[in-house]
Amino acid sequence: MKSPQQSNSQTPSQTIVITGGSAGIGAAVARRFDEPGNNIVLLARRKEKLKQVGDTLTKARVVFHSLDITSRSDVEEVFAKILSDVGPVDLLINNAGVAFGLDPAQKSDLEEWEKCVDVNVKGLLYCTHAVLPSMVERNQGQIINLGSTAGSYPYPGGNVYCGTKAFVHQFSLSLRSDLLGTAIRVSCVEPGLVGGTEFSMVRFRGDASKAKGAYEKTKPLTPEDIAEVIFFTASIPPHVNLNTIEMMPVCQAPASLSVHKS
Repeated sequence: MKSPQQSNSQTPSQTIVITGGSAGIGAAVARRFDEPGNNIVLLARRKEKLKQVGDTLTKARVVFHSLDITSRSDVEEVFAKILSDVGPVDLLINNAGVAFGLDPAQKSDLEEWEKCVDVNVKGLLYCTHAVLPSMVERNQGQIINLGSTAGSYPYPGGNVYCGTKAFVHQFSLSLRSDLLGTAIRVSCVEPGLVGGTEFSMVRFRGDASKAKGAYEKTKPLTPEDIAEVIFFTASIPPHVNLNTIEMMPVCQAPASLSVHKS
């Protein structure tokens, strides 16, 4: 599936690395950047899924690596291979992320909390750290992190997931502060309710009925909506940095504060 606007690409040829590239938003982003001259590097754990996404791309050069971003040594090895085999990374899209359950904090599984931190925080850090030296040396590059409105508007059961996305927001701003004086851009794209991904299936531990229920009677954002915003963020003039982009479907809005009356 191709975006109807794809033929109007304004981005120069570049090497684009996408984490979580095997489905959902990551796959949609890959399709949006499928342009002649681009090198698209897809990273995710499921090699067969990566191949399926790669087969839908017909214009760009596609490379994919099976990678668990929670393994620091594996991340370092794969990014070193990308540098040697493909070239310096021009655009890193830290898309991979997970959430587990909606249990209140006092009933949550500590191992699931740790997995959420490992992917959403540590994995993002490992991948970012892997590309920064080359970007700074060349004074060229861009990092786009996938945050969430959950980082600004916490909700019951969100606990650690909301905390990890608040981290992504602040880390993105801090990273840009550290890079002041360079030409490197850093942005955080923060979607609200997004359908058409595996997010809710993972959150509800494979319960298809609960996952489907999260989107009933709504018109959520789509992976293509997010991909379009990411593409725009990468396409604007190089002297412009979009710090944070928050987006929700029209059917969603920030909730009022809760008050318990006894």
